[in-house]
Amino acid sequence: MAQTLWHTLLAIALTLTLAAPAMAAIPPDEAARLGKELTPLGGEKAGNKDGTIPAWDGGITQPPAGYKKGTHHPDPFAADKPLFTVTAAEAGKYADKLTAGQQAMLKLYPSYKMKIYPTRRSASAPQRIYDATRNAAVKAQLTTGGNGVTGVTAGIPFPIPKTGIEVIWNHILRWRGNAFERNFGVAPLTRGGDYTMVEFKEIGDFRYNRDGMTEDKLDNIIAMFKQEIFAPARLAGRILLVHETLDQNKENRSAWLYNPGQRRVRRAPNVAFDNPKEGGDGLTTSDTVDMYNGSPERYDWTLVGKKELYVPYNSYALHSDKLKYKEILTPLHLNPEHLRYELHRVWVVEAKIKPGMRHIYPRRVFYIDEDSWQILAMDQYDSRDQLWRVSEAHCINYYEVPTFWSAVETHYDLQSGRYIAINLTNETTPYNFDVKFDAAEFTPDALRREGKR
Repeated sequence: MAQTLWHTLLAIALTLTLAAPAMAAIPPDEAARLGKELTPLGGEKAGNKDGTIPAWDGGITQPPAGYKKGTHHPDPFAADKPLFTVTAAEAGKYADKLTAGQQAMLKLYPSYKMKIYPTRRSASAPQRIYDATRNAAVKAQLTTGGNGVTGVTAGIPFPIPKTGIEVIWNHILRWRGNAFERNFGVAPLTRGGDYTMVEFKEIGDFRYNRDGMTEDKLDNIIAMFKQEIFAPARLAGRILLVHETLDQNKENRSAWLYNPGQRRVRRAPNVAFDNPKEGGDGLTTSDTVDMYNGSPERYDWTLVGKKELYVPYNSYALHSDKLKYKEILTPLHLNPEHLRYELHRVWVVEAKIKPGMRHIYPRRVFYIDEDSWQILAMDQYDSRDQLWRVSEAHCINYYEVPTFWSAVETHYDLQSGRYIAINLTNETTPYNFDVKFDAAEFTPDALRREGKR
């Protein structure tokens, strides 16, 4: 009888433990560091000891003279010259400043190199996002299993993170403007450099960071996206709609796909985790869009710490409309002549697959910018724990917003010698952030109407 009672009490205690949210909010005195020795979003405001990383002074706070919204972004650092270039011959000299993926790329591809430029801490956000982050720091909590966030509807939820899962949620919920529309290309390259460009039109609404948003108004949906493929002909007409959720314990991501061959809208539960990305030719997964997205439930997340690494940053040259795709897309990797790397402090987070879960990447390592919470690089390992794919986000400050976000993402498959470049806009119009959408734009009915036009 006593043993039965003990087991009953243990079961109740375990149930309550699993049901309770994981506490993550920090005390007010710790949050008070934001905007003082820390940046308003939680980075270290000071530079490093040897002066190779400068202090953050607010980032870019206004567009350069002559910039017109809706056009490609002139490079505010165009006068910068490379400090030096890292090649395969010198990789060992700089190994402590390189990711495992970068070291592998240098070793595998003699044509690959990294031009290192002066560090420019250009990341910035509006004041209301800074204010919201200060508020979120003392209120945000993780839900059960770390599979959601509660208590906040704007700002970086965990600007002074204690765990890896908090850093990943900072990336997922980071500021990227209120809404956007864009046309972009996706190029899946063969080993020899051939590709057929997949052309997309996409609109998105970031509800989480909207001014005046509440959890009731949010209704657990943090963002909505809709993208249509225009080319090539075999894929044209496919339209994908996604609703991303804040607490994925309550409800997983919802997705719908319009297939022009069937002229029907269907639920698309496979648009998640390691299922292939739409239009990605099998070179990347659904959860690597925007470097990482969706539910973190399949991994255990470890906060390794912070490191100084050479990472892609201020990639205005790569974003330029003066370049043609053929000048950027070369065999094996992007043309290194147009790439810019800088020394920055990044959070390092390792994800390992949980027992009983599956993913084609059982282990991943993420490198996250301290100033913006943007994932800048990612190493992905196969079932043998061999480095398989290497990803980079080449970012700029979209200073008309302002927001620091990727201009081009690349995912390199080291085993096949292929890679995919995503978000190419050099030969089309870039992001337009001055848009507003009615919620009706992001419904299955909207897909049906657009598909039948």
